[in-house]
Amino acid sequence: MKLNELYSVEGSVKARKRIGRGQGSGTGKTSGKGHKGQNARSGGGVRPGFEGGQLPLFRRLSKKGFSNYIFKTVYATVNVGDLNRFEDGATVDTKLLKEAGLIKKELDGVKVLGNGELTKKLTVKAVAFSKTAKEKIEKIGGKTEVI
Repeated sequence: MKLNELYSVEGSVKARKRIGRGQGSGTGKTSGKGHKGQNARSGGGVRPGFEGGQLPLFRRLSKKGFSNYIFKTVYATVNVGDLNRFEDGATVDTKLLKEAGLIKKELDGVKVLGNGELTKKLTVKAVAFSKTAKEKIEKIGGKTEVI
């Protein structure tokens, strides 16, 4: 078999529908859009869930459950490995982390996570610590203080 002898299997390639092409095509005149109306216009149609002005189903059904989303606590996070930039014996708090550029906003407080390795003995003050972060800081001889 040669490249010039290749062909597609019968029925695998379908010609695209050429709309608006006169009488015999079956999709002439209104091009399958019916007569006038909102859906015949450019940019026409209605949003998903629209029921012609009737109160939509998603508004008719009752709201079930409870969401605590707006009250949830969001921490500014710092990894243990990032704390190596401070000198040995330093007290690391929110202010120092902000100056170093490790956090942008304080949010609901700083949480220290256990990703990376710590090589310096530090006193870290934060709102929360992950279990592994606490272990890594205290293993090297540092202190963790919950504010």
